Amino acid sequence: MPVEPLSSEHLAAYLRRIGFAGMAQADLTTLRAITRAHVQTIAFENIDVQLGLALTTDTGAAFAKLVEARRGGWCYEHNGVLGAALATIGFDVMRTSGAVMRQVRGDASMGSHLCLLVRCPGPPDTTWLVDAGFGSWLNAPLPLQCGAWTQAPLSVSLGLADDGLWRLSVALGTGAMSYDFRAEPANEDQLSALCHWQCNDPASVFVQNLTAQRRADARYLMLRGKVLSEVGADGEVRRELASGAELVTVLRDVFLLDVPEGGALWPAICARHDALFGAQAAPTT
Repeated sequence: MPVEPLSSEHLAAYLRRIGFAGMAQADLTTLRAITRAHVQTIAFENIDVQLGLALTTDTGAAFAKLVEARRGGWCYEHNGVLGAALATIGFDVMRTSGAVMRQVRGDASMGSHLCLLVRCPGPPDTTWLVDAGFGSWLNAPLPLQCGAWTQAPLSVSLGLADDGLWRLSVALGTGAMSYDFRAEPANEDQLSALCHWQCNDPASVFVQNLTAQRRADARYLMLRGKVLSEVGADGEVRRELASGAELVTVLRDVFLLDVPEGGALWPAICARHDALFGAQAAPTT
């Protein structure tokens, strides 16, 4: 199914939202600049899931939230809007289903992620993996080929799993997060079903834990529950937030999210933190 483009007015609003002031055309320079601007400006976050609000894979709803309401979102929203914007500019865009941590969760996780394959006219005439919605971990397109790259301060790689699916991996300290995908159009019903599951099922990590993540130049910023992390060239620094008021302030000042209603989540965040860590304090260095 072709990606439905935005109107010219909506494209202009999106470009203003991410602070892109250049000449938008279907070339690699534009693709890189828009991807970087997007992840620097629009945070990955699941606040609406935590608040019990329904989310869908509808690009129109995502546009209203991310652009008009100046909020963040998750993969279905980020890559839905980004894909539509790129299609409007003139790129050949394919929505593709991903399976987050499939090596652990199995094939049932297919559709737990939406990513984009973008054909960019040459030279080089290459298909690129473009993803503004995988926890803000990627800040640049990757050529659809096996390799490893540094997207400071994180390391990313793209290879093939044993059964031939592509696997994108991002190193996070001593561990890694990944998703698998086939270079083919997404099963939209599958994406919708997994979106619903991740919004509503108690086993969903998005239901269990608050998260907000954003790129800031060569720094990577992440909030998981009450633990705020900043990853830079010298490593990771963590601290625990102390109150719901501080949570609202961090969401606003660090993740560019003006969501005062997020303060109401503080009791649940503390309960989840205690269940996971007990009396263990968050590391400070």
